[in-house]
Amino acid sequence: MHHFILHNGKVQPSGVRSLTAGQTGVMNGWGVFSTLRVSQGVLFAYERHWARMVKDAMLMRIPMPADPEELARDLRLLIEANRAYDSTLRVCVIRNRGGMFEGEEIGRDFDVVAFTSDTNRWGEGVNLAVEPNARHGANRFAGAKILSWSHNLTWLENAKERGFDEVILLDERGEVSECTSANIFIETDEGFATPPLSSGCLPGVTRELLLGDARPADVPVAERPFDMNELLGARAAFVTSTTRNLLPILSVEGRSVRRESRLGPRLAGAFESYISTYVTGRL
Repeated sequence: MHHFILHNGKVQPSGVRSLTAGQTGVMNGWGVFSTLRVSQGVLFAYERHWARMVKDAMLMRIPMPADPEELARDLRLLIEANRAYDSTLRVCVIRNRGGMFEGEEIGRDFDVVAFTSDTNRWGEGVNLAVEPNARHGANRFAGAKILSWSHNLTWLENAKERGFDEVILLDERGEVSECTSANIFIETDEGFATPPLSSGCLPGVTRELLLGDARPADVPVAERPFDMNELLGARAAFVTSTTRNLLPILSVEGRSVRRESRLGPRLAGAFESYISTYVTGRL
C-alpha cells in the first residue's frame, strides 16, 4: 500500500486512525469493493467497476455514494497524491449502520476507503492448487464481490504454503468456477470457454470485456461449464483479472497444462489494444 489513502473524500496518510469497531461493516465484512487498473493516471473501465459495485451493494443492502463522477474525482486525487499513475487501486464501500454491533455516534451510513499499490509482477504463468466445494452457484449471493474475503485469503495462503501461486475453486457440481481473485478461460479447438455465472464465479471486468467489447469478432468465446478433466485436456488455459490480463496456467496440482494456444495471442493482443484505446481516449 502506498503512503496516502482516500477516506470519505479526504486524502490522508495511511497511518491516520479513521475507522472504528462500531462501524457495522468493519466487524462483519459488510461492504463491497473493486480493484482497478490505473494506466497513465486513467482509471481503466471505471464505469464497469462502478456498475458492478452498485449491483452487489443493492443485493447486500449496502448504501453507495450517489455520484460516481465525484468518487472518480476523489480517486484521481488519491492517484495524484501517491503519484501512482501506473498502479493498482482498490476502492471499498463499508456499511456503518445496522445489526447488533452498531456503535455509538456513527455519523455516516457508509464509509469510502481507497488505496493504491504497486502492480504485481505475475511472471510467465501460474501453478494452481484445487479446492473442491469452494463455490455454491445456487447461493443468492454467489458472484457478489464483498469484503467478507477470508475464505479466499485462507485458501490462497494454504496454497502458497504448498508452493502454488493460486487456487482453482470448484463448485458444488465439481465443475470449475474461478480462482480466489481471477476468472478462468480454456482454449479448445472450437475457441475459448469460461465458466458461466451459475458456477458461482465473480463477473470479472476483464472476463466481461473478453466475452464482449475486447474480443475479435472471429475469435469464439463462450460461457459454458467444464470440469478439471477438460481443463487439463485443453490446448491451453489462462487466468484473467484486472492486473493479469490473460496469464497462462502452467500446472494444476503438479500436472502440467498444455501451452499450445493458437488464438491466445490474438485475444491477448485485442485486449491490450482495447486498454490502449480506452486510456488514450481519456488522457
